[in-house]
Amino acid sequence: MKHLVTGCAGFVGSHLVEALLARDHQVIGIDNFTNFYARDRKEQNLRVALAHPNFLFREIDLAQADLRPLLKDVDVIYHIAGQPGVRDSWGEHFASYTRNNILATERLLYAAVGSGISRFVYAGSSSVYGDSPELPWHEDVCPQPRSPYAISKLAAEHLCRSYHLDFDVPTVIVRFFTVYGPRQRPDMAFHKFLKAALLNQPIPLYGDGQQTRDFTYVSDIVAGTMAAGVAADAVGQCFNLGGGSRIILRTLLAMLSDVVGKQVVIEQMDQQAGDVRHTWADIRRAQAVLGYRPQVSLAQGLRREYEWLQETMG
Repeated sequence: MKHLVTGCAGFVGSHLVEALLARDHQVIGIDNFTNFYARDRKEQNLRVALAHPNFLFREIDLAQADLRPLLKDVDVIYHIAGQPGVRDSWGEHFASYTRNNILATERLLYAAVGSGISRFVYAGSSSVYGDSPELPWHEDVCPQPRSPYAISKLAAEHLCRSYHLDFDVPTVIVRFFTVYGPRQRPDMAFHKFLKAALLNQPIPLYGDGQQTRDFTYVSDIVAGTMAAGVAADAVGQCFNLGGGSRIILRTLLAMLSDVVGKQVVIEQMDQQAGDVRHTWADIRRAQAVLGYRPQVSLAQGLRREYEWLQETMG
């Protein structure tokens, strides 16, 4: 099979590409190296894939390029690309979110019309639930997005549904819950926490620390995303991909001390705009339809990310 992966040089995208190549698939990878973080980090993410004979890389801007030629003979599209980050999505920065999350998705969906693909898997976000009090969140909970980022991700979901209903594009939405692991973006919490511990710096804690998060290890996210690309009954549906590792942040910081082998120091910070109080995934639908079963515990995953970061920082 031939797969197209957008955002292939990013955190989740690069892991997905490697997993597909390991299964002897052909993969076309697309990335435009937005400046959200350093290009050389993303190029390093692609090191393994670029050495593989079944991988073709194209540096392309989804919001501008002619996309139809890229879809020739493609079986499955995994649309992982997007502008990340809740805290940077306000004000003048929002233009990047409308462009890279909404416009780019619409153009790729439009190109997929009549292309013959068997599946279009869209990487959504748990942020669309906002502060919905109906915990754990199942997929039919009414979204209450709190940030411009979350709104842009929800808008792209609606585009997927529209193209499925009106143009028969075989879309599937997978909502990621706080993904972590090796290659995690430098702006994400675990990366910042573990780096601070390595450098003997204080760890920033926003709010009172009683927030909870449902953390998901990257290999579990990849497994669920690939399952969405082939499961017979998945088309037209939305699935939560959580990790079963929901934890209070202050409890997490105590776990971090065990992982890094020393007491971490906390720097109390004000709560940030757009941050939600709790996240908690109801994954029963993904279990039933995708056969989704998270395999990596939070303690295991943190140790793996810490080991990676130690190697990365020399």
